[in-house]
Amino acid sequence: MLSSFSLGAEAARRHYRSHHHHLPTLPAAPPRALPYPQLPLPFEIPGAQYLPLAWADVKGWSNDDHLAAYKTFRASCRPINAQTGAPEPKALGASLNEPCRAAKTLELTDDAKARTFFEENFAPLRISRLGEPDGFVTGYYEPVLDGSRTQTDVYNVPVYRRPSNLFVRGYKQDSVSLPNKGPVYRKIGRRKLVPYYDRGEIEDGKIAGRGLEIAWLKDPTDLLFAQIQGSARIKFDDGGTVRLNYDAYNGYPYTAVGRVLIERGIIPKEEMSMQKIREWMAQNPDGAKELRRQNRSYIFFREVNLSDKDEAVGAQGIPLTAGRSIAVDKSLHVYGTPFFIEGELPIDSERSKTPFHRLMIAQDTGSAIIGPARADLYFGAGADAGRVSGRLRHAMHFVMLVPKGLDPSMRGARLPVPDPRPSEKIAKLFPQTDPAKTSTPAAAATQGKNETVATAGPVPLPVPRPAIEPASEPRRPAKNRPHRQQ
Repeated sequence: MLSSFSLGAEAARRHYRSHHHHLPTLPAAPPRALPYPQLPLPFEIPGAQYLPLAWADVKGWSNDDHLAAYKTFRASCRPINAQTGAPEPKALGASLNEPCRAAKTLELTDDAKARTFFEENFAPLRISRLGEPDGFVTGYYEPVLDGSRTQTDVYNVPVYRRPSNLFVRGYKQDSVSLPNKGPVYRKIGRRKLVPYYDRGEIEDGKIAGRGLEIAWLKDPTDLLFAQIQGSARIKFDDGGTVRLNYDAYNGYPYTAVGRVLIERGIIPKEEMSMQKIREWMAQNPDGAKELRRQNRSYIFFREVNLSDKDEAVGAQGIPLTAGRSIAVDKSLHVYGTPFFIEGELPIDSERSKTPFHRLMIAQDTGSAIIGPARADLYFGAGADAGRVSGRLRHAMHFVMLVPKGLDPSMRGARLPVPDPRPSEKIAKLFPQTDPAKTSTPAAAATQGKNETVATAGPVPLPVPRPAIEPASEPRRPAKNRPHRQQ
């Protein structure tokens, strides 16, 4: 039986449920004002640390060929000036538009004017991975290989174009240059997707005989290095040439065969180079086959219409410039960004320490290029470029050139500063504890009369848990149960 109070409460609830739509709507409380406006950070690259510099502090800046760097930068500006739509969601965003517009009509022929252009339009920013003092560089090039248009006893290593059953979510199957990261599938019928074949399966002939062969090479090691570089020139006996560029990969992460040789103790780390890998593979054909398969990643190529005088085309879609173009991490950086790279590299020979201080332009990317201060330096085509690039695995200083419109020191000056410290009168009402002054009794005795100091006593330890003997329970009389027949 409900009390009269319960009945009254229940009646009130029923009344509210039946009439709540007649009640006036209360205005929403205004948002609480924050002490500081929520402004975006002036400049942020994930996992990076940076330091604004003066041009005089950029070591080797005045000794570079700024005109050569300017010409490479202008080449990157052509696709940037033609861009439409929203900017990329990266630190630089669309900030390169302004210096690119300035460069569009500026035909410079003088090195001093080119240097002035960079100094007036950019601010230097030392950049590295968080917690590390330097960046890291490697080198790449375009191999020039002998090949055949048809399969022969000598030329029997196929160079494949992209198969029609290779599928990447979010892309049409005929899209040019699919991404070099993320999952890749083999389409079976209309709906079923399974991971694509790995290197071993493809080398064993899983896609052979489908008319995918662009050309044939002598040596599987030549194909492996062409795939690592991402482009190649194949010269035929009749004097013709075919130019190849990256078009797609099979979805497996890249494994550096050099690292495998180091881990197995076959080649010491300090002696590692592309030439050393080639020599070992030539001397150990069976071991080379097993080593190649450690790198399950496999690259498919497309033919590009370039003359022998043109350099390979980078991921930005323009021909690269030997000695000025670099590949960077596309998830962090914007194509066209200038980077001044400074240090010493073995350019002249394996043991040389050639001073290298050069303004490079980001125009390409690669699956192994990961991090805010990580670059692959492009050295051109042919065996000499291959020998130089194959020696590079070095720490270098990276200075990123940030457009003045995005100068972090200028934008940082507009960020709000904290409130001033409270007055002395208010501070006395809230005395502070200074552990350094309360460490000894002698120090405590020297405190002034107007100072309040909290003395920290020893932290008491918890009382040990008492040992309690469990009470013995009286034994119950056993019941006589008949045994079940087995």
